[in-house]
Amino acid sequence: MQSNEQAFKEALKYIPGGVNSPVRAFKSVNANPLFIESGKGAYIKDIEGNSYIDFVQSWGPLLFGHCDIDIMKACKKALKKGSSFGAPTLIETKLAKAILKEFKHMDKIRFVSSGTEATMSAIRLARGYTNKAKILKFEGCYHGHSDSLLVSAGSGAATFNTPSSLGVLQEVANNTLVATYNDIKSVEDLFEKHKDIACVIIEPIAGNMGLIPAKLDFLKKLRKLCTENKTLLIFDEVMSGFRASLKGSFGINGIEADIITFGKVIGGGLPAAAFAAKDKIMHILSPLGGVYQAGTLSGNPLAMAAGLASLKKAKKDKNLYKRLGKLAQSLSTGLQEAANIANIPLQTCSVGSMFGFFFNENEVNNYKDAMKSNLKHFASFHKAMLKRGVYLACSQFEVGFICDKMNEKIIDKTINAAFESMKEL
Repeated sequence: MQSNEQAFKEALKYIPGGVNSPVRAFKSVNANPLFIESGKGAYIKDIEGNSYIDFVQSWGPLLFGHCDIDIMKACKKALKKGSSFGAPTLIETKLAKAILKEFKHMDKIRFVSSGTEATMSAIRLARGYTNKAKILKFEGCYHGHSDSLLVSAGSGAATFNTPSSLGVLQEVANNTLVATYNDIKSVEDLFEKHKDIACVIIEPIAGNMGLIPAKLDFLKKLRKLCTENKTLLIFDEVMSGFRASLKGSFGINGIEADIITFGKVIGGGLPAAAFAAKDKIMHILSPLGGVYQAGTLSGNPLAMAAGLASLKKAKKDKNLYKRLGKLAQSLSTGLQEAANIANIPLQTCSVGSMFGFFFNENEVNNYKDAMKSNLKHFASFHKAMLKRGVYLACSQFEVGFICDKMNEKIIDKTINAAFESMKEL
């Protein structure tokens, strides 16, 4: 059996950075990644045989943990019929109906294979519908790696921004405006200067600068601004959809977006995402209209089967989100108590089955606040927790997830590990 260190050295020979997604690299915690052998329920096991409580859960989609029996059965049943057809299947419509049933203000949905595809397509659709060029995003919100969204935030509400990745053209970045999360004035200022904003895209529950929920009053005013300026409001719920609640952020704040992007849970652990909108907007999408979008593996039958099984389980269990939310809250409270006793500044937060924490002296409401966090403390804490069998996201700016296979005993074990780890800091 290889060690994690040997496996990483081998991967480095053939894969850039040794990983197929940068967030897996463990660079921000000054370590090498673990190579995972298997997962079961709330736990994962690395190739050395070490077991960990898994609060990453494949970055969110595993609402029912690893190797859930019902989701596995659904996948096996689908696989026996064929893994891919590149043609319509009945299960695509079944999953579409299941999603739209929870979002009455949406009429149609289009499946894709990744969150990046969903947000990229949603923005193209918004531009086609409004016939406007610019988009407005928020500093610290990540919406995938398409060119229009890979821009740095500059100085708060900077009008234009420079690309944050080589290969993204400046003329593309020039059409992306960036405002400050939870700061409506920064949005109002940009609307004053620009009359050609096609859409505003936002994570209503931000999960890519750490867990930062948008304030209700901020979202209400944002909705009003978009309506007044005939700009489409896009809620990126790739992470929070069917995670924060059965109805995503809508189940918490009741605010209707014009377009919603989904991902993670709707694939049940397999690659799947989607974007949805009212019929008048979706009607201009190819093959009905002139906005082109396509994907050979979109609506893949295995992913649709896994997603449908996951959603059915979530809908059937009426207490699921309440139960997971209680566990997330208990964990957050325990982490805070551990930090307080160790005299370590910490801010904690939970929304539904999502939780987050910042090694920060002050409340975190936006990206600039988050960037003031003590990254050395996080790296040391991450290492200490890993040593005690707790697998957390390897970045201060990522979110943790509770799955259905977790219970109070697992949470208590994690909190005890946190008390010991905080003492080491």
